[in-house]
Amino acid sequence: MATNSTFQLFSSSSAASGFFDSSTEPPLPPPPPPVEVLSSEVSLNVKCPVESVNLEDGLTLLKGRVSTKEVFGLPNSDLVPGVYEGGLKLWEGSLDLINALQAEVRNGHLSFSGKRVLELGCGHGLPGIFAFLEGASAVHFQDFNAEVLQCLTIPNVNANLSEKLSPSTTEDASSDTEGELRFFAGDWSQVHQCLPHANKKEKDLSCSLGHSPHSGYDIVLMAETIYSISAQHNLYSLIKKCLSHPGGVVYMAAKKHYFGVGGGTRQFLSMIEKDGAMAASLVAEVADGSSNVREVWKLSI
Repeated sequence: MATNSTFQLFSSSSAASGFFDSSTEPPLPPPPPPVEVLSSEVSLNVKCPVESVNLEDGLTLLKGRVSTKEVFGLPNSDLVPGVYEGGLKLWEGSLDLINALQAEVRNGHLSFSGKRVLELGCGHGLPGIFAFLEGASAVHFQDFNAEVLQCLTIPNVNANLSEKLSPSTTEDASSDTEGELRFFAGDWSQVHQCLPHANKKEKDLSCSLGHSPHSGYDIVLMAETIYSISAQHNLYSLIKKCLSHPGGVVYMAAKKHYFGVGGGTRQFLSMIEKDGAMAASLVAEVADGSSNVREVWKLSI
């Protein structure tokens, strides 16, 4: 595990020499329109059995299990770009992210108490669930597919938080006594249109003039979201529309390289460095031999 390593890896010339060439990726179908999915819209036709996931510090969460064939009529596939983006699978980066967040909280580097949190590409929503358990005042979950939210995310949130939730927590968006849970579906290029704390235009993070110091999300969480090079620009643009300024932070778990699809932390961090608006520091590295090296990064203004 590594901590607080300042990122300075690529020169501007290397970033401009084709790191983000996505010309080889086939064109995608138009994305579905962004929409808020109410917790009452949970699927009643798809069963979501749960099993325990044991994490560090004795933390146990529940993960649902739903098949892509049952939800989308697709064979059991990790993803179908532009149609299904892998939200029904529990990716190991989600667990890496929770373990890193636990360490950050334990070491006094992070507090969720009273914070507004957005989890991008949520799937099971375990990092967002952890944030809620740690006292976040609002947690908003985003996934590409509304079906993922209806068939997996909402049931999984309910299973993990049933003892903590009041009837108004996921139904009344104005409720702030127990915390607020809301769910949003859509592509990263458009979903800001319905996210309550997102700006309609990308912020200039180098200057806070014209922005309320309370606008935006305090903490953005995301795991395994940067596998596609062609989607990285939209993701980064969304982050800048959503992040509170000043003080907002992003915690990102991902693999160094996603073999076969081209993305990875190095490409994404190179783009951030070239933009110059945010700094990146390495929070944790996982090299357990079971897969490609995985990392957790903290991004801040």
